[in-house]
Amino acid sequence: MREPLHIGISACFFHADPSRAIFKGKTLLYMEESMARWLMAAGAIPWMLPRSDAHIAVGDLLDHIDGLLLQGGSDVSPATYGEVARKPEWRGDAQRDAYEIALVKGAMARDIPVFGICRGQQLLNVALGGTLVQDIAEDIAGSGQHRHWDSYEDNAHGVKIAEGSVLQQIFSGASEGHINSIHHQCVKRLGEGLVAEAISPIDNIIEAIRFTGEAYAAAVQWHPEFQADRHGHLLPADPLRDHFLAACAMRR
Repeated sequence: MREPLHIGISACFFHADPSRAIFKGKTLLYMEESMARWLMAAGAIPWMLPRSDAHIAVGDLLDHIDGLLLQGGSDVSPATYGEVARKPEWRGDAQRDAYEIALVKGAMARDIPVFGICRGQQLLNVALGGTLVQDIAEDIAGSGQHRHWDSYEDNAHGVKIAEGSVLQQIFSGASEGHINSIHHQCVKRLGEGLVAEAISPIDNIIEAIRFTGEAYAAAVQWHPEFQADRHGHLLPADPLRDHFLAACAMRR
C-alpha cells in the first residue's frame, strides 16, 4: 500500500503567560482539531511543525513532509509588511509571522506545495512581498460583514470566482458561490507572482489567491475545514483539499 501523505501544519501560538492556569510562563503551540480531521478524512496524516532551533533547522522539518498547510489564527503583524499597527489590538504576532514565512519560503524553494487558510492567505501574501488592510471596517468604505463574533463560522457572504482560474476548475466551472467569513484583515497589495482567484462582490475584497510560478502555492480567506453538513449552501470544502493533496502526491 502507498504510504499516506504527510502534511505539515504550521502551529498557532499561545505565548508565555505567567497568569495562565496551565503551563505557567511557557509557550504553547497548537493545532485546531477541525483542520486535522479535514486532512485525515482524505487519508493524509497531519504533523504540527514546531519552531526550528540550533539543533533542527527549517529545512530539516520540511524534508519530512509532502505539503505545508497554514492555519488561521492571530493577525499578521503590520510590522512584518513595513507598517505600524494603528491600534494595539492589531499588533498581531510577529514571532509567528517569522516562523511561518521561513516555512513558506523553504517549502516553495523545495517545490513542496503550500496551501493557506484565512490568516494563511494573508501570511502567504506578505511572505511574497504583499501588504494587508489592517481593518476592513475602518479602511474600506461600504464593506460587507466579514466577521461576526457571535455567529462565527455561520457568518457567510457571496464570492465571485475569476473566469478561467484554477479555482474555477477546482469547483467544476462555478463562477460564484457562498463562503464563511471570519476575518477583519485582508489582502491589500498582492505579493510578487500572486493573482486573485476570487473576490467578494460587495466590496472587491480578495478571497482567494494563487502563485503563478512553478511552485504550488495557493490560499483562501475562508475556512473550508469548519464546514459541516449544515453548511450545505456554501462552496464544498473537499475539492480544495483534494486539489492540494493531489499536488502533494505528484511532487512525492
